[in-house]
Amino acid sequence: MKDAAHRLGKALIGSLKDLAPILLVVLFFQFVVLGQPLPNVAEMIAGVVLVLLGLTFFVEGLELALFPVGEALATAFARKGSVFWLLVFGFALGFGTTVAEPALIAVAAEAASVAAESGAVAGTDEARDSYALGLRLTVALSVGIAIVLGVLRIMLNWRIDLMIMIGYLTVVVMTLFAPREIIGIAYDSGGVTTSTVTVPLVTALGVGLASAIKGRKPMLDGFGLIAFASLTPMIFVMAYGMIR
Repeated sequence: MKDAAHRLGKALIGSLKDLAPILLVVLFFQFVVLGQPLPNVAEMIAGVVLVLLGLTFFVEGLELALFPVGEALATAFARKGSVFWLLVFGFALGFGTTVAEPALIAVAAEAASVAAESGAVAGTDEARDSYALGLRLTVALSVGIAIVLGVLRIMLNWRIDLMIMIGYLTVVVMTLFAPREIIGIAYDSGGVTTSTVTVPLVTALGVGLASAIKGRKPMLDGFGLIAFASLTPMIFVMAYGMIR
């Protein structure tokens, strides 16, 4: 019990250090640049406390459960020698974590609202929800495929630099032909996928897989999946805008 309390206290202090620069920036601009008092001080303090606790518990949850589970599953599939199920697991992991990604949900909802205001889609709730869901599923599908490619890269020892260059060259070419209103959303989609839910599990998958395969090094081969997860959504979302 004492060890758990000590661990939680240490994590709380770490979270406070992480939040401190953000708080200092906000306070500096509020008091020094704008010269105005903080609005809704009580609500702001309550919000900061909730963010601090949420970040602490989230980080602890990652270290206690998600990282070990991701590595253990990757290791088990690799040792079992079932390439098919390993690829299915990688796709399902990428798809499932991306669909549940809070940042993607927020961006998709905002994109749907802006699309409705600009007349790109109908102004009804059903049209906005359909647009947001289609965007989320497109990004989730792209991340699932990205994880499959990343797993194959680790297994077959493909060169990551060539794969990344080909991917970004594809992004540049598609940018020339995609509708202008979808390009910004596509580029942002590549960033929001690599957030709180997706990154820990995908990283654990890569490290666990590289650790389990003979001849692979976790530091050299275990990382790189996140690069694919941020690259493929740009391609798929621009394709989504061209087709829709």
